Amino acid sequence: MSAIEIIFPDGAVKDFPVDTTGEDIAASISPGLKKQALAIKLDGKLLDLKRKLNHGGKFEIITNKDQEGIEVMRHSTAHLMAQAVRRIYKQVHFGVGPVIKEGFYYDMDMEHKIVPEDLPAIEKRDEAHYR
Repeated sequence: MSAIEIIFPDGAVKDFPVDTTGEDIAASISPGLKKQALAIKLDGKLLDLKRKLNHGGKFEIITNKDQEGIEVMRHSTAHLMAQAVRRIYKQVHFGVGPVIKEGFYYDMDMEHKIVPEDLPAIEKRDEAHYR
């Protein structure tokens, strides 16, 4: 089996099997880091933790302590919120939904105007889906 050469930020180099994931590499360092990991960067490109790596390069683990990690969490949270809203309001149409400095937003086109009192139902709907 071939190996890929991973170069860590401190300059350390380690070989891993082809198709190793970022999550596998984080776990090889420590179980705590695996839990904290949100994404990886390989040669400067942001990738999902579960992406199978078929080549090596400069490698970083992104956590919520990194600005990019915060953006990953906000991006993912925006999609989760949109899914929960769609489960309740079937006819919703989504527009733009970018990450911004303070969090994220989504433009939604629908008859119902979401008010703060709707948020507990949206949160509950999303929780039920992920249990």
